[in-house]
Amino acid sequence: MTIRTFGGFCLLCLLFLLVPLRASAAGDEAVYNEAAKLLTSRSFDEKEQAIRLLADNNHPQTKQLMTLLMESRLYFNKKDDGLYQIDDYETDKPAISLLNNEPVAIEKKRDFKKITLNNQLRSLVRQIQAEIGLKSPDLSRRLAAVREMLGSMDEDALALIRKAYAKEDSATVREVMQIAIAIGELPAADEARARDAVATLAGSLEPDARNALTQFAGSTDNAALKAAAEKALAEIEQRARFYGGVETLYFGLSLGSVLVLAGIGLAITFGVMGVINMAHGELIMLGAYTTYVIQQLMPNHIGLSLIVAIPCAFLVSALVGIAIERGVIRFLYGRPLETLLATFGISLVLQQAVRTIFSPLNRSVATPEWMSGLIEINPVLSLTTSRLYIIAFCLLVFFALLLVLKRTSLGLQVRAVSQNRAMARAMGVRSEWVDALTFGLGSGVAGVAGVALSQLTNVGPNLGQSYIIDSFMVVVFGGVGNLWGTLVAGLSLGVANKVLEPWAGAVLAKILVLVFIILFIQKRPRGLFPQRGRAAEG
Repeated sequence: MTIRTFGGFCLLCLLFLLVPLRASAAGDEAVYNEAAKLLTSRSFDEKEQAIRLLADNNHPQTKQLMTLLMESRLYFNKKDDGLYQIDDYETDKPAISLLNNEPVAIEKKRDFKKITLNNQLRSLVRQIQAEIGLKSPDLSRRLAAVREMLGSMDEDALALIRKAYAKEDSATVREVMQIAIAIGELPAADEARARDAVATLAGSLEPDARNALTQFAGSTDNAALKAAAEKALAEIEQRARFYGGVETLYFGLSLGSVLVLAGIGLAITFGVMGVINMAHGELIMLGAYTTYVIQQLMPNHIGLSLIVAIPCAFLVSALVGIAIERGVIRFLYGRPLETLLATFGISLVLQQAVRTIFSPLNRSVATPEWMSGLIEINPVLSLTTSRLYIIAFCLLVFFALLLVLKRTSLGLQVRAVSQNRAMARAMGVRSEWVDALTFGLGSGVAGVAGVALSQLTNVGPNLGQSYIIDSFMVVVFGGVGNLWGTLVAGLSLGVANKVLEPWAGAVLAKILVLVFIILFIQKRPRGLFPQRGRAAEG
């Protein structure tokens, strides 16, 4: 075969491939034009014809048109009868042509008219949307389509679900489809089918399943079916309460993680050095503001900026802490009242400095995409991703700090000074530098806590004041200077707060926790895990 013959053969094959594509495009254009003409009619019957025409021919714009119709964003231009998407129906706002996606400015509002639907057409559009969703290759879209149909199961929807169920290969989607079929069959005259439907719904936590059982129990005249439905509802309520408790525990652990992060630095300075540092909250605040500044310097890399902010916040707060210790605290050792007053004054200075530099207004720190969203365990339990990261971050900081104190020379010297300062100095330990580095370490951890808090609340000059009291409560309850005690105390107080809040309210819950700690300290003055050595003797 010559080159010319081979080239001609390839050209012929290409033409055979292009002919069906051009024919398909021409067919889609004809369907679109016909549907557009019918949609602009005042007759709802003709609009129904247009909707069915698009669905029956699987037109590529069917999904877009159905969405615009349901959201009342589909208009037609009286001058050219073209279809347009209008998100803001005001003069000079854009109207996007669905034919070529070209925007056109709205000169006169009366030139465009909204395409309206009645209830019957809305039901038809929902059914078509569900059918499109059920055919989607994306599992999450198929699952969402089935769940959207749960609240309005009629004969057409039931037939559609049954047809899709036979072809579905995902166990998760099939399970929700079974719930949908059971809801559709629940009002059946056949007692056996209704009983099977009740049994199926009894194992579901879907809100629509619970609603369907409630309506059925209140409307059926069959005593046996009524009892079965009520029993199923009781089982569902029991499971829902259990998962509600799990959610409360999760929220409590996330709050407790924040308390641990806020208090763990104070546990070092207060426990090892005996310094009542009232400026600890402001060191947390400095960490939060460092996060804000880093994010402003890296506006296009929000996720990376948060990671970079962790060591930066540690260094900033640690250096400020060392400056406070070298400049003020070292002259006041053994005089706790004076350290309290001095650090309180320092906290006011730091607050005013921040107000001068950043203004008194709160600053918002953006949350990275990988920290956003929910992890859905089941229909009644969803875990916030950001809270999960906070819990993991708390444990990471805790074990890193524990490693420093147990496996490094600084940690060895810190423990030596905390247990017997005179003996440590006799062994050659420079206690004054240990004090400075210890105070810097505790302050740096406070700065790291500020990074975490910046993801939960706005950053402002008064940020630290919200956590200073809680930090002291955690340290005293857990045992002064004991890191494990701080961890257990922080998590316990967080869970206790969240357990009490539903029936006592947020303020009263805090008061009750405070009363409990006061009574507990009366019995165990040294806390859950008493510290040994100089701090305990003092």
